[in-house]
This record gives sequence, C-alpha cells and structure tokens, in this order.
Amino acid sequence: MSSSVYYVIFSIILILAVIFTIIIGQSKQNKDGNPDYDNKTRGNWSRLTLFYVVAIGFGVLALILYIVNKPAL
Repeated sequence: MSSSVYYVIFSIILILAVIFTIIIGQSKQNKDGNPDYDNKTRGNWSRLTLFYVVAIGFGVLALILYIVNKPAL
C-alpha cells in the first residue's frame, strides 16, 4: 500500500477530530449540561491543547516507526 494512503487517513482523522471538537464545544446540550463551560475557557483550551499535542505526538511517532520499519521495495 502506498504511503500516501496513510497520509490521507491521518489527515481525515485529524480534520474530523477538530470539527467534532468544535461542534461539541458549541452544542446547546453541552452548555445546558455545564453552564460554567463558557466561563472556564482557559482550562478548556489547556486540556484541548494538551490532548492535541499528545495525539499529534503519537501520530508523528507512528509515522517515524512506519518509516524506520518500512520494507525495502
């Protein structure tokens, strides 16, 4: 399988994660269930940033492992 397929899959997952994060953060149900959500934006952004840094780190690690263990053509 071509490596470009892996790049496309990774990109789609990343884009969907960002879209769903925004949708959930702006949802009426989330705001009604947690009225302090809009007042604690610093903590929310900190946790989201940490989550994305960890997720991107794992993605880069997976890419490096793939490149290192890539079978010879």
